[in-house]
Amino acid sequence: MFPRSIQLRARALAERIVRPLARRGVTPNAITIAGFLFNVIVAVVIATGHLTIGGALLFLAGLFDMLDGALARVTSRQTDFGAFLDSLLDRYSEAAVLLALIFQFTIRHETFAVLLVYVVAVGSILISYARARAEGLGLEAKVGIAPRPERVLILGIGLLFPQAATIVALIILAVLTHITAMQRLYAVWNQTRKGSTKSESGKQKRNTAESQST
Repeated sequence: MFPRSIQLRARALAERIVRPLARRGVTPNAITIAGFLFNVIVAVVIATGHLTIGGALLFLAGLFDMLDGALARVTSRQTDFGAFLDSLLDRYSEAAVLLALIFQFTIRHETFAVLLVYVVAVGSILISYARARAEGLGLEAKVGIAPRPERVLILGIGLLFPQAATIVALIILAVLTHITAMQRLYAVWNQTRKGSTKSESGKQKRNTAESQST
C-alpha cells in the first residue's frame, strides 16, 4: 500500500484537476462510467496483442479511480450509490483487463501465463469480497499490501516491457493479491477476537456483580 503521505498528495492533486469539471456540472458517476469504458478500450487493445500500448493506457485508466472520488469530495456528492457503482465497475474493469490477458496468452499457447492470470483474478476477487463481507458484518478490512491502485501500477509496469516483465509482474501480483486477502482475514479475525474478549469480560463482570448482590 502506498504511504499515507503519497496518498494525501495524490488526493490533493486529483481535487485540483477535477475542479474545472465540477464547475461544468460533470458528475462523479459520469467519471466512474467513463473510467469503466476506458478500461474496456484498454482490454480490447491488450486482447489484440498490443501489450505495451495497453500498459500505457492502463495508467491513464487508473487516473479515473482517483478522479471520481475527488470530484465527489469537491462537489459534496458522496453517495452510497456512487460508492457502490464505483466498486462494481472497478471489478468489471479489472475483470475485462485480466480476461484480455487470458485471451492473448491463450492464442499464444502460454499456458503458464494463463494460469498466472487466473490466480491473480482469484486473488483480486477475494480482496474485494473480504472487504465487502467485513463491512457487511460492521467490521473494517481496508488493510493490505496490494489494493487496486497498487495492482494497476504493477500490471501497467509489467505490460510496458517485453513479455518476460509481464510474467514477472503477474507472479508478483499472484503472490501479493493472496497475501492481501490473508491480511484482511487476519484484520477481521483480530477485530472479532477483541469483540469476543470484551463480550466475555462484560459477562464476567455481570456475573461477579450478581454473585456479590446475592
